[in-house]
Amino acid sequence: MPSLLEVQRSMREQLLGALEPVSERIAIYRNTVLSTLVNALRLSYPAVQRIVGAEFFEGAARQFIPQHPPGSACLNEYGAQFAEFLAQFPPAATLTYVADVARLEWAVNRALHAPDLPALDVSRFECLSESALATVRFAPHPSLSLLPLKFPADAIWRAVLDQDGSAMAAVDLNSGPVFLQVERESYGVQVRRIPLSAWQFTAALVSGKPLFEAIGEGSQDPDSQISALLADHLTSGRFIDISWTGESPK
Repeated sequence: MPSLLEVQRSMREQLLGALEPVSERIAIYRNTVLSTLVNALRLSYPAVQRIVGAEFFEGAARQFIPQHPPGSACLNEYGAQFAEFLAQFPPAATLTYVADVARLEWAVNRALHAPDLPALDVSRFECLSESALATVRFAPHPSLSLLPLKFPADAIWRAVLDQDGSAMAAVDLNSGPVFLQVERESYGVQVRRIPLSAWQFTAALVSGKPLFEAIGEGSQDPDSQISALLADHLTSGRFIDISWTGESPK
């Protein structure tokens, strides 16, 4: 007699695994599960669906789902790998920019559903010695994402969602890489282009590098601009905690 775990695994495989024939009863449940997951992907990737069309999107989603079944019951968290799937999906090969648009849409989805957490209390820096301050590491707010993209996905995304044909026609796919900062602010999710040096500095902080290393990443900017950028990050609530090595606080 199979164990409960074996039964659960078998059911999961029949519902989400490769699309081999199943019983009529299981097929009803499978179609319900697949439809629910396809709809979850539609909600997270509205611009991608408009670019490729509803039929193409559903076909891609139904191939994606067996390869990347959900890891939790929260559908807002489902679909993180869809951009990389599209980048390798042969039918989408001619739409070279669509994976970048998907990367942006997932960052927007993350920002939209990230938990509300208090910003870092900057008074905590007052107790740090100069040497400890250099080793400070920052914990980013979960709504913050930094994207280095080959194509101007932000311009494409806005044009597609606004259904602005003129704006879409004006997009130059060869205009070079863009460096985006995505975050949720009090008035909604914001997508901004930032200079490469500012992006490198911020990305270093987000990745957990100590402050002195992050300053080196943004070395193309003078110290005054790095200081202003760090001050903007702190006042904007982009970081929620700090840690440090070396000396204890003063």
